Amino acid sequence: MENLKAEDSLKSPRFNGIKTFMRMQNSRELENVDFAIVGIPFDTGASYRVGTRFGPTAIREMSCLAAKPYNPVLNVDIFGACNGVDYGDVSNIPGYIEESFDLIQADMQKIFKAGVIPVAMGGDHSVTLPELRACATVHGPVALIHFDAHYDTIPEYFGKPYNHGTPFHHAAIEGLVETSSSIHIGIREGLYSSADAKHSEELGYQCIPAHIMHEMKNSEVIEAIKKRVGDKKAFLTFDIDFLDPAYAPGTGTPVPGGFSTADALAIIRGLKDLNIVGYDIVEVSQPYDHAQITSIAAAGIMQEFLSHIAYRKMIEKNS
Repeated sequence: MENLKAEDSLKSPRFNGIKTFMRMQNSRELENVDFAIVGIPFDTGASYRVGTRFGPTAIREMSCLAAKPYNPVLNVDIFGACNGVDYGDVSNIPGYIEESFDLIQADMQKIFKAGVIPVAMGGDHSVTLPELRACATVHGPVALIHFDAHYDTIPEYFGKPYNHGTPFHHAAIEGLVETSSSIHIGIREGLYSSADAKHSEELGYQCIPAHIMHEMKNSEVIEAIKKRVGDKKAFLTFDIDFLDPAYAPGTGTPVPGGFSTADALAIIRGLKDLNIVGYDIVEVSQPYDHAQITSIAAAGIMQEFLSHIAYRKMIEKNS
C-alpha cells in the first residue's frame, strides 16, 4: 500500500463517515506502513473508577478535530511524509487481566515485528506492560518516557501482581526497560508511604516530580528527558492524568496540581529527535469527560506523536 491518506476534511465534512482516528483508513495490512493507531479498550486493571475501556472510541470520535495533517510548528505534513492506518482494536477478555495481557501482547507483536510504530490508546495503564513485552521481543529493553501523576511502580495491589498501578515495577523486573535511561515526569500523587518513591528509585528510574517541574521551563524539562534517554530506543507512555483535572476531567484517578495541555504539547514536541519506537496514551475515561475535553486533549497529543514520526521520516529521507 502506498500513499495512505486520511479523508480530506475540505471535501468531506468531519462529522461524516465511520469514526477512525483522524479519518484514516481502517486496515490491518502493515506492509509499507510507518505507524498504526491501535485501540486497547481494557480497564479491568483500574483501582478506582472504571470507564477507560471506552477511551479509544471517545478519542477516535474527537480526533476529527485533529484531522488536519500539517503541523506548522514542526513544518511537517504527517501523510506527506509517511503512511499510517487505524489498525482497530486489539483483543482482550474483560475481567481477566493475565489472559488479556497475553492477547494484547500477541496483537502488538505483529505490529512491532512488521517494523511499524504503534500509537496505542488505552484503556487503563496496565495495558502498557503487555505493550512493552511485545516491544522487547523486537527491540530489546527500551528507555521509558513516562508522563503521569503516579509512579505506577507498586509491586502489587490487594495481594495481586497486576493493575494500573504496577506496570513499571514489572517492566523493570522483567528487563523490558532500561531503567538507567528511563524517567517519570510530573509525579504528584499522595503516596501510601515513603517506600513507594524509594522503590521507584531502587528500580533505577529517575523522576521529575510536579512540584519541581512547575518551577522549570519547558525547555529545561525537555533537555532533562533527552539527557536521560540519549540515543537509546524509547517507548513514550502518556497517562492523561499528567494533565490537571481542569484540562482532563475524564480519567479514573485525577490528581490536582497538574499541567496544562499546552505544556504537554510543547514538551512532547521537543522530543521529536528521540528514537521512539512506540507510543501510547492511557486512562481516558469517557463517562467522566465533560464536553469531551479529555478526549480532545488526547487526540491532540496523539497528533503530536504522529508528527514526531513524520518529522523523523522526513529527516531520514533528506539525510
